[in-house]
Amino acid sequence: MSFQSILGNFALILFVLTISTGIVWFLDTFVLAKRRRAAADAALAAYDARNAKLSAEGIKVEESKRHEIEENILRQPLWVEYSGSFFPVIAMVFFLRSFLYEPFKIPSSSMLPTLFVGDLILVNKFTYGIRLPILNKKVIEINNPQRGDVMVFKYPEDPSVDYIKRVVGVPGDKVVYKNKKLLINGNEMTYQAMPEFLDEEHLSYFKQYSENLTGVSHRILNDEQSPAFVRDPHNFPKRENCTYNIDGFSCVVPEGEYFMMGDNRDNSLDSRYWGFVPDQNIVGKAFFIWMNLGNIKRIGSFQ
Repeated sequence: MSFQSILGNFALILFVLTISTGIVWFLDTFVLAKRRRAAADAALAAYDARNAKLSAEGIKVEESKRHEIEENILRQPLWVEYSGSFFPVIAMVFFLRSFLYEPFKIPSSSMLPTLFVGDLILVNKFTYGIRLPILNKKVIEINNPQRGDVMVFKYPEDPSVDYIKRVVGVPGDKVVYKNKKLLINGNEMTYQAMPEFLDEEHLSYFKQYSENLTGVSHRILNDEQSPAFVRDPHNFPKRENCTYNIDGFSCVVPEGEYFMMGDNRDNSLDSRYWGFVPDQNIVGKAFFIWMNLGNIKRIGSFQ
C-alpha cells in the first residue's frame, strides 16, 4: 500500500520556506530594523529642529505628527512582516516533522485490519535513529526495526513515494511463507482463528487470524480465493536471496535491509513482489491514529 504525505515532498517545501523566511527574519532583525531606526531618528531630529525654529519665531507647531512620522518609518514592509511572522511557525513545524513526528494518511486497504482507509496516523521519526531531513541520512543510531513493527519507508522502486507495512524479517532472517503461514528462521508463527472480517469498502468477508510474530500479536486477513504463490515478482536487487514456488516463497534478508508485508496478506504489494527495504529508506515507526474523519472511534494506538 502506498500513500503520500501532504503536498508530495513536503519536507523539501518546508525546508525552502524555513530558510527563505529565516533569512528575511535575520536581515530584518540585525540589519533592516536598525536602518529604519536610524532613519526614524534622523527624521525626528529634523522634525524637532524645524518645530523649535518655528516656536522661536512665535509660530504654533503641531506635535501630534511626531509619533505618526516615527511609526511610518519604523513600519515593516509587508513582505518582511509576513516572513518574520511565519518564520517561527514554519521552523517549528519543520523541526517537529523532521525529527519527532510526521503525519500520514492511509489511502488503501493493504494494512487491514490494523489500519483502515482514511486513518490519519503519526509516525515516530526518531525511534530508529536521528536522520537529516531531505537527505534521510542517519547521523545518530538509536534503535533498529524489530519484527512486528509497523514501519513507514521510502518505496525502493520510487523513493519519492512513502509506503507502510509490517516488519516481518530483519537482517539475517530466513523468511518462509508457505500455504499462507509464516516461518521465521525455521519457527512457524502461531495463528488463532478470529471472527470473519467485513471489508466495508468492497463488501467482502475475509478470514481473520491473530498472528504471533515472534512475540508481537496482531491481526491479519486471508482471502481464501487467492492462491498462496506470488504472481510475477519483480526483478528486484538481491532477488537471488529468494526462491518462489507454488506454495509461497523463501527469502534470506540481506544485511542492512528488511522484509515487509501487509497485514491484508492477499491484498498487499510488498516485499514478496518488490524486494527488501534498505535501512536508508526508513522514515519511522507508525504508532498512533490521531483521526479518521469517517470514524472517530478509530483514534488511538495500535499494534
